Amino acid sequence: MKKTLIFIAVLALTGTLNAQQYEFKTVVDNPSTTLKNQARTGTCWCFATVSFLESELIRMGGDPVDLSEMFIVRHTYKTRYFDNYLRQGKGNLGPGSLSHTATNTIARYGLMPEASYPGIRYDSPVHNHSELQGYIDALAAVPVKMKKMSPESEELVDALLDIYLGEVPETFVYMGKEYTPVSYAQHLGLDMGDYVEITSFTHHPYYSRVPVEIPDNWEHELYYNLPLDEFMAVADHALKNGYTIAWDGNISRDFSQQDGVATVPGSDPSEDEVNVTREIRQEWFQTFQTTDDHLMHVTGIANDQYGVKFYITKNSWGETGKYKGFVHMSENYFKARCIGYMVHKEGIPEQIRKKLGL
Repeated sequence: MKKTLIFIAVLALTGTLNAQQYEFKTVVDNPSTTLKNQARTGTCWCFATVSFLESELIRMGGDPVDLSEMFIVRHTYKTRYFDNYLRQGKGNLGPGSLSHTATNTIARYGLMPEASYPGIRYDSPVHNHSELQGYIDALAAVPVKMKKMSPESEELVDALLDIYLGEVPETFVYMGKEYTPVSYAQHLGLDMGDYVEITSFTHHPYYSRVPVEIPDNWEHELYYNLPLDEFMAVADHALKNGYTIAWDGNISRDFSQQDGVATVPGSDPSEDEVNVTREIRQEWFQTFQTTDDHLMHVTGIANDQYGVKFYITKNSWGETGKYKGFVHMSENYFKARCIGYMVHKEGIPEQIRKKLGL
């Protein structure tokens, strides 16, 4: 029996195809580290990218490592604070950012293990930046009003971050050896220059590095722009060859952490999903139906009981939902809702790398 006929029969009985009726068979399952919880912070960009880099270390033959997200977030707060001043108070002071924010910060400041910098000095069992963000916003308004970034203003920000996240030690001991954040990053062997971001939009030329016009791209980084079929081909090739990807996109529609499924349901009851084309993808982006409100870590591929492709996706909300922190994202959902993703450049098929000049 065809899938659409089965779908109609299910609709007649239940009125919807709910997540309980999916049966997934794993096709590719690349290793990832333990689930973390970003809790009451807008730092999904950092949690997703750090998880991605932790998988990179495993792929490179290393043991699993638990890296500190808050070490990166702390430095980003300071960068964003000064950026807002230079933009005369019109910068992006909110907590949201993108994968390149994490890799840019690591390239400059290094990395630390989670145990050496957990990033919680306040009275909370989990991360909560509500109060911290309020103070950042208030402090940031003063140098803009004064038209001067004084040394005292910078000291105030450092003191604020020390109070909430903790002072950053100049050195720390890990596995019996002393490191600085920079020497620890060098020890791990990760090269931030190996990671690129891929997108697919028709308002920019293909096979070029292009801007992605979203508020969280406050660093104005350029992405490699590919046709939609090659955009998906890169993701599949990477996942099937041991690489994972850091995914940025929209989860405000048709995404259920509880059920562990994300699809693009069609308006026609005879169709289970919208067949997403480049035209649909572009329209939804330009009408703000697709925005970048979340980053996650895609680690593998699965098929449902009808052979439809889904992407195994690790979230940063702890072990929640049916699949203990993971979500199965349909291929059409990926096509429609992904703004862009980060991948190791060697995870890109050779013929596409040549087109991109990589």
